[in-house]
Amino acid sequence: MSFHSLILAALFIVSAGTAEATTPDDLIRPIQDQWAEIKYRLPEKQQAEHYNKLAAQARKLAESNPGAAEPLIWEGIVLSSEAGAKGGLGALGLTKEAKQRFEEALKLNDKALAGSAYTSLATLYAKVPGWPLGFGDNKRAEELFKKSLAINPAGIDPNFFYGEYLADNNRGAEARTFLETALKAAPRAGRELADSGRRQEIQALLAKLNKEGK
Repeated sequence: MSFHSLILAALFIVSAGTAEATTPDDLIRPIQDQWAEIKYRLPEKQQAEHYNKLAAQARKLAESNPGAAEPLIWEGIVLSSEAGAKGGLGALGLTKEAKQRFEEALKLNDKALAGSAYTSLATLYAKVPGWPLGFGDNKRAEELFKKSLAINPAGIDPNFFYGEYLADNNRGAEARTFLETALKAAPRAGRELADSGRRQEIQALLAKLNKEGK
């Protein structure tokens, strides 16, 4: 299926088919699929625009399912991704929106999607500038990463993002342990593209640590 066809199909599912969705996974699958297509198959220069459109879809899904944490988590992930693709000070507003979504999701169900709200919120705290520009805070990031790993100790995402955080803070030996655990994570059903792309990121970071002798 072409990327254009995938978007059209997902738009139909999100707008007209949510009544048929019976599980949280069913609700968020169109968003997950489109996100992976954007992140791992589109040129970087095109990503921000597509994330922006996907964030609007995720917002509608969250509004249609006010008691569910999963759509909020994915809205936050898309907003965070848009911020990363956009870059610069203009992205700070998006990171604040994403932070709010993750915090809302944690209030509803902190274990939803295997603790993904903790992982994503931790990553924001790790990457966003600190005061006075933003809310970045490494101490808070580490606390949240540990909460996500307590829920999902073998997961690819919590181990990758914590490993990345450690690498960014000159803790290469520790980072390597978590990155290698991430590579061993079990495949996620229906997330083949996301898993493949994430493994490439993990291998690239390990190669960088090797090159730097860390």
